[in-house]
Amino acid sequence: MKVIRSLAVLGLLVAPGGSAKGQSFGPILVNGAGATFPYPIYSKWFDEYHKLHPNIQINYQSVGSGAGIRQLLSGTVDFGASDGPMSDEQLAQAKVKVLHFPTVLGADVPTYNIPGVAQELKFTPEALAGIFLGTITKWNDPAIAGANPGVTLPAKDIVVVHRSDGSGTTYIWTDYLSKVSEGWKKKVGKGTSVNWPVGLGGKGNEGVAGLVKQTPNSLGYVELIYAIQNNLPYGRVRNSAGAFVKADLAGVSAAAAGAAKSMPDDFRVSITNPPGNSVYPIASFTWLLVPASIQDGNKKAVLKEFLRWMLTEGQKYAEPLACARLPREVVEKELKAIAQIH
Repeated sequence: MKVIRSLAVLGLLVAPGGSAKGQSFGPILVNGAGATFPYPIYSKWFDEYHKLHPNIQINYQSVGSGAGIRQLLSGTVDFGASDGPMSDEQLAQAKVKVLHFPTVLGADVPTYNIPGVAQELKFTPEALAGIFLGTITKWNDPAIAGANPGVTLPAKDIVVVHRSDGSGTTYIWTDYLSKVSEGWKKKVGKGTSVNWPVGLGGKGNEGVAGLVKQTPNSLGYVELIYAIQNNLPYGRVRNSAGAFVKADLAGVSAAAAGAAKSMPDDFRVSITNPPGNSVYPIASFTWLLVPASIQDGNKKAVLKEFLRWMLTEGQKYAEPLACARLPREVVEKELKAIAQIH
């Protein structure tokens, strides 16, 4: 398994019984793996937490949500991370109950590379579904051109780029397409991995961003921060109210507002294509996946303390990395849920 980056973080002074004490018992290693979608904010959190507590190490492998879930279920990591909640079938495979903890909110964006086109494009749900189904194949197709009057689009084939690995970013994208396109729902459906009708595969958000950047006339989907960091243009998407909205913190927060008030106890929820004039329609929570029962008292203490910090002080680091903070109602509910870890 390729390790994208190994992060030494999390210093706590933890006694063998699992409680924080004023003396050191040496380094404690905690391993996690999963989503690339929130990797930039996780890196920042781990670095900042390490400055506060230099005594414990967490190694996090940014390998995709699918791989993170598999490693968690096999017991090779202490926690997983995913942008799509685990399914009932996956949860049933777990040896111990798995808890979902939302960490931040992010957005999938359609990013493109069209030589000679400098304008920001607009995409309808029908156009995005058609492109990824392979029924819309040219950039100047009326389904795209009609939403972009005044933009001269080339009569070139669209090179579709998608994820090759199991991915929460894919789950969000396909969850959205399944809501806005009956054809997509019937032919492909939603999941961290799907049978793509067309396109090239890239590993991780990094791989998709790299392929789009180097491939003329391409279109792919990445988490917002990866488009920003790679200086890739990304388009507005028409929401359920008919407004073309560009992904930003306000639009992502608006998408979560309704869900925050009716958040299920297990925190597994979809917020794609919600109602509202200002919402960006392809947004999602992303989750840490933590076993409810942790035998190692030190690791249990570390994870519980980090979760508390992440939900409070850690949230201030989200917005500079193009992630939206968790709604207050969700934070309060999660802080109580930490007690389920025993």
